[in-house]
Amino acid sequence: FCPRFLPLKGSFSLPLSPSACSSGDVLDLCSCHPTCKSLKNCCADYKEYCVELFPYSGTSFGGTDFVVLDTTFNKSSQITNTLGYVDDSSRGHCISPLLYQTGWVPLHISSDNGTTFTRVGSWLSVHTGKLDPKFKAVLVNSTKWQYYGTPNVGGSLEMTWNISLVRSERVNIELWGYRETGEPYSNLWRGEWQYLYSLTKDHSNNGSFSFTPKPAENGFSSWELGSLRVSPSTYPDGVWNVQAAWTEDHALAWHLEEKFRQNSSAWALEKCLAWDQLEAQLPSFLSEIIDCPCTLAQARADTGRFHTDYGCDIEKGSVCTYHPGSVHCVRAIQASPMYAAGQQCCYDSTGAQVLTADSIGGSTPDRAHDWGSPPYRRPPRIPGQSHWVYDVLSFYYCCLWSDNCNYYFKHRPSSDCRRYKSPSTAVVFGDPHFITFDGVSYSFNGKGEYTLVSTEKKQLTIQGRTEVVNGTIKATMLSAVAMKEGFSDVIEVRPDSSHSSLQVLQNQKSLSFAEQTWMDLHGVFVFSPTLTNVTVMFPSGAGVEVRLRGRTMTTTVLLPEEFRDSTLGLLGKMNGDAADDLALSNGQLVQNHSNPEEVFGFGARAISNSSALFTYDSEDLLNTYFYAPRHDPTFIPVFSVPESPDDPLNNQASKICSGEGSEFCRYDILVGRSPTMGNATRLSFQSHISLVDDLRPVVSCGWLSPPVNGKKEGTTYLQGAKVQLFCSDGYALQGSAERVCQENGLWSGEETSCVVPRIVVGSVVGAAALIVIITTIVLCSRKQKR
Repeated sequence: FCPRFLPLKGSFSLPLSPSACSSGDVLDLCSCHPTCKSLKNCCADYKEYCVELFPYSGTSFGGTDFVVLDTTFNKSSQITNTLGYVDDSSRGHCISPLLYQTGWVPLHISSDNGTTFTRVGSWLSVHTGKLDPKFKAVLVNSTKWQYYGTPNVGGSLEMTWNISLVRSERVNIELWGYRETGEPYSNLWRGEWQYLYSLTKDHSNNGSFSFTPKPAENGFSSWELGSLRVSPSTYPDGVWNVQAAWTEDHALAWHLEEKFRQNSSAWALEKCLAWDQLEAQLPSFLSEIIDCPCTLAQARADTGRFHTDYGCDIEKGSVCTYHPGSVHCVRAIQASPMYAAGQQCCYDSTGAQVLTADSIGGSTPDRAHDWGSPPYRRPPRIPGQSHWVYDVLSFYYCCLWSDNCNYYFKHRPSSDCRRYKSPSTAVVFGDPHFITFDGVSYSFNGKGEYTLVSTEKKQLTIQGRTEVVNGTIKATMLSAVAMKEGFSDVIEVRPDSSHSSLQVLQNQKSLSFAEQTWMDLHGVFVFSPTLTNVTVMFPSGAGVEVRLRGRTMTTTVLLPEEFRDSTLGLLGKMNGDAADDLALSNGQLVQNHSNPEEVFGFGARAISNSSALFTYDSEDLLNTYFYAPRHDPTFIPVFSVPESPDDPLNNQASKICSGEGSEFCRYDILVGRSPTMGNATRLSFQSHISLVDDLRPVVSCGWLSPPVNGKKEGTTYLQGAKVQLFCSDGYALQGSAERVCQENGLWSGEETSCVVPRIVVGSVVGAAALIVIITTIVLCSRKQKR
């Protein structure tokens, strides 16, 4: 039994077997093809070749014990490349190794001691900060750990863990350190994890350990970042890749040298000044990172480009350790192109952005993106650790362990959002109704597979499949959405067979979000916090949100300004002109958007077989969409709502449907014959209107500084905001005492300064003149006497 993890080179796709199908003509390769089970055309070696793992994910630090399912091994099998064993049921187990990357990592398994590798699987490596707490050891009162040795912070420290993570009666508690060596941005730049020492050995595996820390000996206190590992006592100290439970990586204040404990502020200032000199020598990354959204509403709505920062989440109580005064932070999802830098944006309880020029808790850019970025493995792209080294430890030096934040914020100034542009959004919902990027609303009840959005400029394609609501109703609903950008994985989202949850497919293989809610895939990220919510994020900043409401899918597409004038499809041309959104195949525009038959002619253009992104993993899908025309010309829907006073659903339609968008709701109840669907349509329409409102552009006048020898009141800089300006005692205010952010993005009034009052100046000059006169008289008198 010989597993090996293969380092990735920019690709997360699962390797396929070279053997061909023994039956069926649809697929060329099938030994590991995800559709062969349902289509019953797998090769004989399918189960032997393509294996599943449980659990399928774990921390990138390694140490997770996972079993290889659906295959057995001889008890005499040898484990090489990574540690593992064969259990009493002849099942093979592997221990995940330390990895410097996140995402799916291919795993090849050999049964002949490494001569050939005849089984493949894949393992999901997860950023430690995104890992579910049940999979890691926990630092009890983590703030105390990271401030230990600073004034008034001492005593004992405690950690806990789930004993099932380490199958051993006795354990060692080891400290591992991380550092980066070599010249930054050179080919010699490397990250390194290293075993340092053990806090205790042969400790009972009872799930907890407490101790009173002492300064580290033998020079180990020079390691300032690391993690604790709980591992079986049966292994020698510092053995790599054994079953273990890790804590999160953290600042190792608790083991720093005695000099730190004697005067932590002076020690930290020395470190801060050294970091300040290093930063001055490194290239600036600020010009290539994305600007922050201006408001909390924009930040939470722009899901294609920003995602909640797990360290400051309003949904989880706003525990913002590094951003006091903020209630929610987001991070830019994509790292910057050249330097792999990140952006972090924080907001207060009023929804206003917090800036570092006003508060220690403000928004800060990052030299290394916290979540890393492909191809990972080397600084500054190593997930988590590169960010700690260049952005977090320095924050401890300058801001948390000493009061010298001015040095830190000189290199990490907040983006004040003046260049931020909200994305445009479009939506498909109900059975099905469309609102384009430019706000055109219409219904299209064709049956088939259609292009929702396509753009050559960014190589983004989003396709939608519709199916009949049921056999007796002449209306359709969205049943699947498939998408890709450039050479990314193909992501498909569709309801499961019970229509109670969403199924996500990556290159036709179903993904499970039972263990993790976030997945780093090839050229795309997928987030699924619940069974009914999925968000797909592409490098261009395009985002696709899919929500299951009742039995229908609502699909929202968000596109940044860079997509302007380049989109085609059922969601229209994103150019700000509603008049040209609906164009027929001959180029003529639909003249009457309220004429459903004319609109139907616009929509009835299916995708081609060669461009289809969908999965056909059942006979029904093959016969309905793959072998048949992609748009069913025989299906003619009901175009308008029948007005029958005897309809028993009239009362429910009147109660549920009201106000703007009620025509969509009424159609789904009176044609779709479903009050539940009608209510879901109403909610989807309202959600879209709220989203458009949240993303509405706002005007920012930018940060306004207080006058020298004065202060200000007001830290909001959007249109209509007022800032009051004051001078310190002994100074007079010159210019405007109040300034207002105007519609043109400029502050009203005149620049404010604090000057010495004229009367004081006159008094000083007069006194000086009097002194000169008296001195002159005295000197003359003495001269005369001589």
